[in-house]
Amino acid sequence: MNLPIDQNRFSRVPSTALRRGTIAALDVGTSKVACLIGENSDDGQGRNMVRISGFGHQLSDGLNAGQVTDMRAAEDSIRAAVDAAERMANMEVRQVVIGLSAAHLQSRICQADVPLNGHAVSEEHMTAALRHAYEEFWSADGEILHAIPIAYEIDNSPGIADPRGMYGDRLKVSMHMMSAPSGPVRNLLGCIEQCHLQCEKLVVTPYASALSTLMQDELDLGVLHIDMGGGTTSVSIFYEGEPLYTAVVPVGGKHITADIAHGLNVSLVTAERIKTLYGSALATPVGEREQFEVPVIGGDHQTLPRSELTKIIRPRLEETFEMVLEKINSSGVGHLAGRRAVLTGGAAQLNGAPELAHTVMEKQTRLAAPMRLTGLPEAAAKPSFAACAGLLTYAGRNHADAVLEKSTNSPLGWLSDWLRRNF
Repeated sequence: MNLPIDQNRFSRVPSTALRRGTIAALDVGTSKVACLIGENSDDGQGRNMVRISGFGHQLSDGLNAGQVTDMRAAEDSIRAAVDAAERMANMEVRQVVIGLSAAHLQSRICQADVPLNGHAVSEEHMTAALRHAYEEFWSADGEILHAIPIAYEIDNSPGIADPRGMYGDRLKVSMHMMSAPSGPVRNLLGCIEQCHLQCEKLVVTPYASALSTLMQDELDLGVLHIDMGGGTTSVSIFYEGEPLYTAVVPVGGKHITADIAHGLNVSLVTAERIKTLYGSALATPVGEREQFEVPVIGGDHQTLPRSELTKIIRPRLEETFEMVLEKINSSGVGHLAGRRAVLTGGAAQLNGAPELAHTVMEKQTRLAAPMRLTGLPEAAAKPSFAACAGLLTYAGRNHADAVLEKSTNSPLGWLSDWLRRNF
């Protein structure tokens, strides 16, 4: 189900054009499923405004690291989250924008060089550039989710916002292509269909969560964005307002919980509670003095200093940030992130996580919660719901993303669709 390319979207310069009406977002994660329903409109000053009308969330079951492991259990979790949001909004939704955090996400910048021979850039030239990028990135076992033009050049002159109508000898287009393995994508879409919902668009969560949490200066000047979820940690790099790189590392908050459960000999439920109440990534003098009670499996109790908990948590978080560093150092664009990092996601709320990220990655780090949405319930205005909020932000705008929602069976299937539409 490789998604076809829409030449019209590709040739359209990214704008502030709005998509009005009801939009719904569904973030299907390892620890929870979240659904937001919003009304998209103009605030009267030409700016986008999404007003939240419904919100629901449910503990995940049958899902792990962005993959469906039990179709029936995952379906029940999705139904419960969507039903809660629909009741709050007093309406039914049929189409949803879905977040995907596949563990084997692929991200690459593909460049296409198209001869102009002195002519003005036309829609056909833009289509040819897109075709070259698409053919270079396409694979039989992957689903292309995004095709985002990030830079145009004419005759080695960079910084062109819209090349259409401009003259030259060669057009060069840089496209950020993102894909995920076909199997997990199809399983997720099958689960969504069983819930009587239609997938309006699949959006990778590293991209979505960044849209809801990054400030405009960070987007423009360069930033590393890290979304720490339950089963995975998503990474993205933005520069000059565009996403240049996305990746996922297979470590998240649930791995910290499992470490605590093994280290203290407690159940996973108890370990999660201990992590939330007493967990910290930083060793402090207070941690040596403060103690907490641990109900050990078998009925006994023991009292431990909080510093013992830090000794379990810190190595796993250090490993996570080191894996993130490996990803960005091998990306080829890591230097463009500068010295700024933004943390979000449920696991990022752990006490001391931003400070440890600063120590390991040597970047100025802040913890971010969702922005740009009106009427967001207090329960959803937390870093753990950044991806879901970002899906609404994505859906509310007219992007240059050239991937359509309709499927095709071949890498060039989109071209025949385009020809039928235009001739």
